[in-house]
Amino acid sequence: MNKIIALFSAFTAASSFVLADEGPLKPQIVFNNVDIFNGTENKLYKDHYVLVEGNLIKSISSSAISVRDDALVINGKGKTLTPGFIENHAHLMLMGPNLPAMEADKTWEDFAIHGSRMAEMYLMQGFTTVRDAGGANGGLRRAIDGGDIIGPRFYPSGAFLSTRGGHADFANFSAPVGAETNFGRLNLSQEVDSVAEVKKYGRNNFRMGATQLKYMQSGGVVSAFDPWQLLAGSPEEIAAAVEVANSYGSYVMAHSYRKEAILSALESGVMSIEHGFAFDCDIAKVMNKKGAYITTNLTAFDPGLLDIPAVKNVPSSLAKAKSATETFRNYIPNMKKCPVKRGFQTDCVGSVDACNIQIAYEKHLNHEFFGAFQSMVTLTSIGGEISQLSGDFTNPYPEGKLGVIEVGAYADILLLDGNPLEDFSVVGTGTKWFDAEPRPASPETIRLIMKDGVIYKNTLNP
Repeated sequence: MNKIIALFSAFTAASSFVLADEGPLKPQIVFNNVDIFNGTENKLYKDHYVLVEGNLIKSISSSAISVRDDALVINGKGKTLTPGFIENHAHLMLMGPNLPAMEADKTWEDFAIHGSRMAEMYLMQGFTTVRDAGGANGGLRRAIDGGDIIGPRFYPSGAFLSTRGGHADFANFSAPVGAETNFGRLNLSQEVDSVAEVKKYGRNNFRMGATQLKYMQSGGVVSAFDPWQLLAGSPEEIAAAVEVANSYGSYVMAHSYRKEAILSALESGVMSIEHGFAFDCDIAKVMNKKGAYITTNLTAFDPGLLDIPAVKNVPSSLAKAKSATETFRNYIPNMKKCPVKRGFQTDCVGSVDACNIQIAYEKHLNHEFFGAFQSMVTLTSIGGEISQLSGDFTNPYPEGKLGVIEVGAYADILLLDGNPLEDFSVVGTGTKWFDAEPRPASPETIRLIMKDGVIYKNTLNP
């Protein structure tokens, strides 16, 4: 009996120890006197309080929130508190100046250094989450999440998947079929010309840290071998990519221009249409039925597109751009008439300074074409929904929602120096593109940047 009592006492003591040892208290940060844009509603919640505990939003209230004595209290002074912005189509590793140069002259060090600088630039522009649309594997995310470099939450796609002569065939002009390429060695882009190859390289992308797959279904404008009208990849090959992604609980994003390409991709199970310039109301019906998304770089509709050196100085690209501009001119009226869920896309390939300018201009164009509220939703909650498509076990950030200010959401937060629903410029817009002056490392109107409960910028007066 004494032995039993002794064992019971030891068990209860151990149990008490486990219960008492719940770890250190999570840091608390409370924002007082802020107006909240929650990412979904066309309004601000005036004079509110938001409590962050650890890396999640713990409480939101119209009255003061009780916190511990060691909590950090931030007086928002009537600033607008919004979700961190979300970029749904970036290429953080691709520094340019063009595809042949990256294929012939760049090493893994060049790509890595550029990617780390791009990651910091995006975060300081207010983007707390970025989905990379091809060219980045899991290493950049590991470096960010491990605290080795500064950057946003990162959803990479691994290598672009494309057929021979497709939009991700970056090999030199004289390269024979099957030749090893720089992009292939680094798993930035892979040529796939059969169902078997789609499956092999799709699975390899997930092995290398991808959170979704990117399939290049259409051609492009500035690329060398592909007309934009191209329908690359058979329905069976696209379906194979979807099959692989689904087996990882994830999805496929498809670079699709033509109406036929978009509808074929949707029929095959693609959940995110990239660019989608031929969008119309027929496509909208299918997208809404399937719950699919679209991201479009609105710079494609800018009058200055034909003056881009990479377009203007290359006769084949100029001809492609002119025909594409004419064909895709109804995108904006069609999107207004038959709206679908559209995510923010910049699609910049080039220097950090050039992409900084292009991001600000893309924000500006969103407002010019679709107004303040729709632009804010595009920058926040819709991007969060797209991120969640990566599923329960492939999503690297499964603990909370993204793109919203809600209890239980990730503490990815901005404080803006004004109301973006009335003055959209406070999000950090720029009204010029190629002739613009270099932009600051971070917009002055973004007064505070928090990602995952950590403050990376705070210019509010103490």
